[in-house]
Amino acid sequence: MTNRLIVTCSIMAMASIASTSHALAATELQWWHAMSGANNEVVDQLAKEFNDSQKDYKVVPVFKGTYPETLNAGIAAFRAKQAPAILQVFDAGSGVMMSAGGAIMPAADVLKKAGYDFNKSDYLPGIVSYYSRPDGTMLSFPYNSSSPILYYNKDIFKKAGLDADNPPKTWKQVFAAAKKIKSSGAASCGLTSTWLTWIQTENYAAWNNVPYGTKENGLGGTDVKLEFNAAPFVQHFQAIADLAKDGTFRYGGRTSEAKQLFTSGECGILTESSGGLGDIVKSGIPYGIGQLPYDEGDGRPQNTIPGGASLWVFAGKTDQEYKGIGEFFHFLSQTKIQARLHQVSGYLPVTMAAYEETKKSGFYEKNPGMETPILQMIGKPPTANSKGVRLVNLPQVRDIMNEEFEAMLAGKEDAKTALDKAVERGNAAIAEANGN
Repeated sequence: MTNRLIVTCSIMAMASIASTSHALAATELQWWHAMSGANNEVVDQLAKEFNDSQKDYKVVPVFKGTYPETLNAGIAAFRAKQAPAILQVFDAGSGVMMSAGGAIMPAADVLKKAGYDFNKSDYLPGIVSYYSRPDGTMLSFPYNSSSPILYYNKDIFKKAGLDADNPPKTWKQVFAAAKKIKSSGAASCGLTSTWLTWIQTENYAAWNNVPYGTKENGLGGTDVKLEFNAAPFVQHFQAIADLAKDGTFRYGGRTSEAKQLFTSGECGILTESSGGLGDIVKSGIPYGIGQLPYDEGDGRPQNTIPGGASLWVFAGKTDQEYKGIGEFFHFLSQTKIQARLHQVSGYLPVTMAAYEETKKSGFYEKNPGMETPILQMIGKPPTANSKGVRLVNLPQVRDIMNEEFEAMLAGKEDAKTALDKAVERGNAAIAEANGN
């Protein structure tokens, strides 16, 4: 064989191998997310398990920062025609994504493209309804839904002379316990909270069955007028502001930063997402779990509303990509996956089967408190005040609220002034976002 023929045959063989490799290459699906710490490890593990389970698709997790940063990155990428396959969006961004119209592909449709039927009854009702259209079409996949709960340090409780086996149930009791922790020297701080917007305002409203805003807090229409400057909110936030004056309440930040004040042992009580459990367990502190505190009153508590985040799919992807995303959502829906995700992370199980499986296994008996966030959400049928909060610009409204909360906690204004200003500025921002 001549050298020329050998070279020609070699080139043809290499071309054939390259063509075959390209044909067999897995379709890459980027998953942009905001999970840090222990929850980031869960994301990486889930992606690896899915990738190892088949050869057609490869999910690639990409950490994009905080929830707001991840949402902004996804929007910018979509405008630049470089959107990821999957974008994790926190609950506050749901209204933003829903108003995007043709920019998204409903999760129910994505599942159908992969050959799977979407059955609403398979999923935890309070969660799936929050991420669905009024007609029941699920718009996003509820990956890591959570409910706010109370965590407390058992050693600090004992040092302060508090009952470490009986966490406070009402806000009045929580504030009294926080004062005792501080005054006794058991810890330098009695109480802290992550997410003053989601926990102390949105869930405070739902749990106590008082309105956050008109139009069923935005689920009944976009032209919403905020109402969280009513007397119950003013009293609640003034109590927190008063505790902040001597450090009994310590502010950590706008999102989940305050969790570090608890895991470090600085603060004895924390209100935080159930999804914060992984980092709390990892810290090694002797913790206990209680339900989210509520105000005393007939019929209370009502029900909490979901937080955490869901997975959204952008429009404009190929059929092959949609099929791969649908396969991944189906993978995440498996009972064994959902049960494990719930048990190791503290997030709620997405499916009823995963909840029932976890309950049947005796997990809740061995891990007291882990069922608390689920019971908070499904214990009572939601009212007009407790279905959730959905604004076309909720992240912007939360930023406005945080600015006023920070001024209040710095002693620059009282609670009534802070909430009145937050409502006035928030209403103006909502009107502008609605084109009014």
